[in-house]
Amino acid sequence: MAQAAAITLNIPAPAKPATLADERLHRKQRMAAGFRLFARFGYDEGVAGHITARDPEQPDHFWVNPFGVHFAHVRASDLILVNSRGEVVEGKHPVNRAAFAIHSRVHEARPDVVAAAHSHSMYGKSWSCLGKLLDPLTQDACAFYEDHGLFDDFTGIVYDTSEGDRIAAALGPRKAAILRNHGLLTVGQTVDEAVWWFIAMDRSCQSQLLAQAAGTPVPIRHEDALLTRSQLGTPAAGCFQFQPLWQWITRLEPDLLD
Repeated sequence: MAQAAAITLNIPAPAKPATLADERLHRKQRMAAGFRLFARFGYDEGVAGHITARDPEQPDHFWVNPFGVHFAHVRASDLILVNSRGEVVEGKHPVNRAAFAIHSRVHEARPDVVAAAHSHSMYGKSWSCLGKLLDPLTQDACAFYEDHGLFDDFTGIVYDTSEGDRIAAALGPRKAAILRNHGLLTVGQTVDEAVWWFIAMDRSCQSQLLAQAAGTPVPIRHEDALLTRSQLGTPAAGCFQFQPLWQWITRLEPDLLD
């Protein structure tokens, strides 16, 4: 076990944008890529779902997708900037009230969080109906072991920031939360990380649903799950695992960078 614990992933440090303007563009382009990926993976459900990123110059403002625009059409230039009162200060579209109610409170409660992702993905919302945390059944699921929370309530569409406060409290210091009867919420120190955790978590929900339907799954032992999380569940690992998806989607759909 001691030998295994010493092994770390060979992850290169990402390049840092030189200016705040460069960092803003970087975050917005990553968000646009996230929306295109969400569309490709079937995470779109009408007007539901949002990815947000804190503005690097105005940390109480965040960028979010324009309300009513399909994920598959979102470009970096389409994103809107919203202030702490829910007012659109840059962009031509309105903000989704649920996006503001949830994400504004998450960003307020977690100064370490740059980005947050939420949608009504099929496996995420299906698993959420069970009102349970994920088990460490696979190597990938171990990234979330003892690092995701459960918002064990549902009172309708989240329009009130007080509900957003309760969701932020359920998330706590962790990377993700299951919102009962609703879906998944993931956060990260980068947009890349938050988007990757959402994709990985939805797939972990799918894996556990399939395993439980087939029989009685054998969970990974506690100490091995914790070790695996230390290897795969770090912010650096989450950010790095997004990079192949970034390469793929920007080559297929370069207009998202506009």
